Amino acid sequence: MTPTADQLVHTYSIVARDPDTGQLGVAVQSHYFGVFMVAWAEAGVGAVATQAFGDPAYGQLGLDLMRAQKSAPDTLAGLLAADSMKELRQVAMVDAQGRVAAHTGSNTIPKAGHIVGEGFSVQANMMLKNSVWPAMAEAYTSAKGELVDRLLAALDAAEAEGGDIRGRQSAAIRIVEPKSTGRPWIDTIFDLRVDDGAEPLVEIRRLVAVRRAYIHMRLANEAAQRSDLETTEREFTAAERLIGDNPEMRYWHAMSLLSLGKIDDGLAILREVGRRDRNWIELTLRLPDFRLRADASLKDRVRKLLE
Repeated sequence: MTPTADQLVHTYSIVARDPDTGQLGVAVQSHYFGVFMVAWAEAGVGAVATQAFGDPAYGQLGLDLMRAQKSAPDTLAGLLAADSMKELRQVAMVDAQGRVAAHTGSNTIPKAGHIVGEGFSVQANMMLKNSVWPAMAEAYTSAKGELVDRLLAALDAAEAEGGDIRGRQSAAIRIVEPKSTGRPWIDTIFDLRVDDGAEPLVEIRRLVAVRRAYIHMRLANEAAQRSDLETTEREFTAAERLIGDNPEMRYWHAMSLLSLGKIDDGLAILREVGRRDRNWIELTLRLPDFRLRADASLKDRVRKLLE
C-alpha cells in the first residue's frame, strides 16, 4: 500500500509524564495542515503520539488499552503485532505510571529516530538532520518549570536543529491531569492547536500564555467566592500580566472586587475598562444575580460611568 498525503504526517513530537505532578502531555510540530491526529492524552491513563504514516487508531486504541491497565510497552507491542504496516509508523506512548515505549519503523522517511528516557520519549521523522531528536531529549531533561514549559523547550530545540526538512506549519500541545475525574473538560489543562501558521511555535507559546491567564482567573474567582481578597488580587494580577491587551481579566477583577465590598477599587478598574469600550459598563448593568440588583446606590454609581 502506498501512503497517501493525508496519512503522511511527518513531524517531531514528545510524550511525557511529569514526575513531580503526574501530569501527562504530548506536544508536536509539523509541516502539515493540522496535527490533530498526532496528539492523544487522557487523564490518569497516558499520552500517545502517532505520526509518519500515521494511524489514529494507535491513539484511541492505545488509550483504551492503557485505561484497561496495560503498560505503555505492552500496549504498543500489541498494536504493532497486529499492524502489517508497522514499518511505516512512528509511535510513542507513556502511561500514568511513567512507563514509556516508542517505535520508529524501518521504512519511515529519514532522517528519523527516537530516544526513550525516564518518563518521556522524543521522536521525529523526515527531519533535516539526525540531531533533532537528541536535541529534544537534552532540552526536555535540562529545562525548568512546569511540564508545559519543558515540552515547549523540546519543540524549540528541534526547530533550532533544523526541524522538518520542509519547514514548519502547525503545532499542538495537550496536557492532562494525573487522575481522572470522569469529566475530561475539567481534567484537560492545555489543549491547544495551531493548524496553519508561519511561526507555529511562536503562536502556540502565545496560546499557552492566554490559557494560563484563564487558569489564573479561575483561581481568582474561586478565591473571591471564599472571600480571600489577597489570593483574588494575586491571581488576577497574574492573569492580567499574561493576557496583554485583552480587557477580560481586568473586567472580572473589577467585578470580584465589587462582590467583596471593595467598591471604590472595583469601580476604578471598571472605569478604566469602560474608557476603552463602554459596552463593558452596559454589561455590568445587565449581569444577573449580582449585588447591583440589591444595591441601588451602587447601580447608580455604575450607571454614571456611562455619562
